[in-house]
Amino acid sequence: MPELRKIIIDTDPGQDDAVAILLALASPEFDILGLTVVAGNVPLALTQTNARKICELAGKPETKVFAGSIRPLVRGLVTAEAVHGQTGLNGPVLPEPQMPLQDQHAVDFIVETLMREAAGAVTLCPLGPLTNIALAMIREPRIIPRIREIVLMGGGFFEGGNVTPTAEFNIYVDPHAADIVLKSGVPIVMLPLDATHQALTTAARIAAFRSMGSKVGVAVAEMLDFFERFDEEKYGTDGGPLHDPCVIAYLLKPELFKGRFINVCVETASELTMGMTVADWWGVTQRPKNVTYIRDVDHDGFFALLTERLAILP
Repeated sequence: MPELRKIIIDTDPGQDDAVAILLALASPEFDILGLTVVAGNVPLALTQTNARKICELAGKPETKVFAGSIRPLVRGLVTAEAVHGQTGLNGPVLPEPQMPLQDQHAVDFIVETLMREAAGAVTLCPLGPLTNIALAMIREPRIIPRIREIVLMGGGFFEGGNVTPTAEFNIYVDPHAADIVLKSGVPIVMLPLDATHQALTTAARIAAFRSMGSKVGVAVAEMLDFFERFDEEKYGTDGGPLHDPCVIAYLLKPELFKGRFINVCVETASELTMGMTVADWWGVTQRPKNVTYIRDVDHDGFFALLTERLAILP
C-alpha cells in the first residue's frame, strides 16, 4: 500500500469548498489530519458550521474541524453572500451538525501538527483566504521548511478578477496574508481562475450528480444549481466554474493540469488593484520563481474523477 498523503484542508465553505471537502473525504489516498476554517465566503460562525455539516453529509463525523481567524490580518472582512447565499451553503437543506467543533484554535492546530509530523510530510490545501496559514507562519516560523507543499485555490491573471477587475476573491479578502504565504519559500501550486474557469458545471454534469440518487449526489446537485446561477449570469456560460475541488483533484491526478513555474506577487498597496496576483508568465522580470501556476485543466477528466469519487459516499 502506498503511504497516505497527509493533508490539512483550510476552508471557508462555500458550495465549491463543500464539493472539494467531499472529494477529499471520498478519496482513500488521503490522511485528512483536520479541517481548519477561516472567515471568507461567509463569517466564521457559518463557515465552521458548514464544514461540520459537510463532514456529516459524507458520513465522516470523526473528521476534526478547527475554527480559526475571524477576520483578515489588516483589512475588514469582505464576504460573498451574493454568490453563496446567506448561509454560504444555500441549495440543500442540511441538518444542524451534531459533531463537535474542536476546542483548539485552527492556527495552533496547524503549528502543532507541522511541528509534530515529520518534516515534509504535510501538505496544506487552502480553499479560502490565507489568513490562518499566514498567522501560523508568523506564530512559528519553524513550520515553514516543514511544509511539504501548499496547493491553493486563488488568484487569476489572464482571466482578470472575479470580485474586482483585477482580484480573485480569496486573495482579495486577505492580500497581506497571501503576500506572506507567497514569499515564504514553501513550494506552492496555485489553481487560479485561469484554470478553474475551464471546470464548468454544465447541466449534464449536475444531472450526473443528481442521478446518483445518494444523499451526497442530490445535495451536491442542489448546491451547484444554486451556486452556478450567479456565474452563469455573469459570464454567460452553461454552468459556473467549480473552483475549489481543483485543489484536491490536482493532488489526486496532477496529469489533468498544466502550468508553469513562475514568479507571482500580490498587490497590497493600491486600492485600484488590491489583491491582484501579478503572474510573470513570460519571465520578463528578474523576480525569483515561487509558484507552479496552473493555466489549463482537462475538464472532462476532472468531472469524471469527481463523479466517480462522490458516488462512493452515502
